[in-house]
Amino acid sequence: MAMMPSRVKWRKQQRGIMKGNATRGNKVSFGEYALQSLEPGRINGRQIEAGRMACSHYLAREGRVYIRIFPHKSFSKKPLETRMGTGKGEPEFWAAEVKPGTILFEIAGVDEAIAKRAFSRVAYKMPVKCRFVKRRHTL
Repeated sequence: MAMMPSRVKWRKQQRGIMKGNATRGNKVSFGEYALQSLEPGRINGRQIEAGRMACSHYLAREGRVYIRIFPHKSFSKKPLETRMGTGKGEPEFWAAEVKPGTILFEIAGVDEAIAKRAFSRVAYKMPVKCRFVKRRHTL
């Protein structure tokens, strides 16, 4: 089942604009290794789930996978061959708006080589360019 909010105050939202880099959610917080976006875009609930499945299948119950994004925003679409007017279309899918620098997934409890191979499979499923990053330890 695709990820979506359990309940929202307003079903339909405006698209808005996405500019700038991520200032929140851009540090490795839970795991040792992470997948970071390099460009802005929308990642819908099905793509997030596909990335989670690809990662967890490769790890085979070893380590822990953290998903750092959630699809909060609804996107509507009008049916095909519909005349102009008659209002806004129904919500088609839910997506997470991602800015450059946002951490998408994290892994803990595995070594670097395994994490890199797992994230290469996840990055293939994502609609934005991604890179592999490590946690920065401060003393």
